[in-house]
Amino acid sequence: METTRRDFIKRTLLLGGTLLFYPAPLYATKKEEAWRPAYAKLEEEGKFARKIEEAYSIFEDCHLCPRQCGVNRQKGEKGFCRAPLKPVVFGAHPHFGEEVSLVGNYGSGTIFFSNCNLRCIFCQNWPIAHEGKGKEIEDEDLAGMMLYLQETGCHNINLVTPTHVMPNILNATRIALKKGLRLPLVYNTSGYERLEIVKLLDGIVDIYMPDMKFMDGDQAAKYSSGASDYPEVTAKAIIEMNRQVGVLKTDSNEIALRGLMIRHLVMPNRVAGTEKFVKWVAQNLPKSTYVNIMPQYRVEYKAYEYPKISRGITVNEFLEAIEWAKQSSLTNLDPKSVAVYEFYRHRRSS
Repeated sequence: METTRRDFIKRTLLLGGTLLFYPAPLYATKKEEAWRPAYAKLEEEGKFARKIEEAYSIFEDCHLCPRQCGVNRQKGEKGFCRAPLKPVVFGAHPHFGEEVSLVGNYGSGTIFFSNCNLRCIFCQNWPIAHEGKGKEIEDEDLAGMMLYLQETGCHNINLVTPTHVMPNILNATRIALKKGLRLPLVYNTSGYERLEIVKLLDGIVDIYMPDMKFMDGDQAAKYSSGASDYPEVTAKAIIEMNRQVGVLKTDSNEIALRGLMIRHLVMPNRVAGTEKFVKWVAQNLPKSTYVNIMPQYRVEYKAYEYPKISRGITVNEFLEAIEWAKQSSLTNLDPKSVAVYEFYRHRRSS
């Protein structure tokens, strides 16, 4: 798709000018000839439009997430997530801090949606998730962002905090598809998803990237705005995600095309239940499931008010987390996290 000067200016303004500062080349990278995104196949089968219609109908009695507020967003009512009917976007740009198989050479085409259905008190993106900072846009504008990220060379469309705007995303994806979108969709979610909604996404999402934040309901309730059902709900959602897309598959350049990628943030004082998490993965999913056990917890937003999480993690807390994963025979751990583990393990033994 050829980009006109007018299109360039419009999309750059919609993105807050962020793309102007990224040196990525203005062309798409070559993909494997045989590979096509799931949503393109769904469109060919004549099923995509019906799924969008079904998704949009949920706005009238909103039950997109497990909180099931029941508000009519079509009439301007707002529920727990505080999201309006139209998507609110904080920013969109090539992101180079994601997992290696998403980033490649030219970045992951990341779109940050404002508001959140979970709202953790330690959220690192709290101005976006809690305060809803961003710009309200039309679905057509969202489609334009997707296309522009593709034109800059990004390897995927990375949808951050998508749950409460899922119908808008589906509609925008179909609009963009008709104009040449061909990148994998990454559903980058907190994991707090209704099983029924994940099933609706079957045949649309290429890469699921859920968090598994907590394994204990009391901890989830305390640190994630009362979401005591988080462990149970998220476990069911992840199992369904795996059923749909399976283990991670990459192209000849090791760029992710399809599959499940789970994130788990190590927290102070074993609050996240990491040992239980890795055992759950080993018992319920293929041991080759891509798992990123992340060391980057930091005290953000209101975390300083809660003594157990009011500090960063220690080296020993991260080392034991990776060792638990190895003991559970998980074979596809994130390489950056493993490199951090090896660095500190050698320092400890020297």
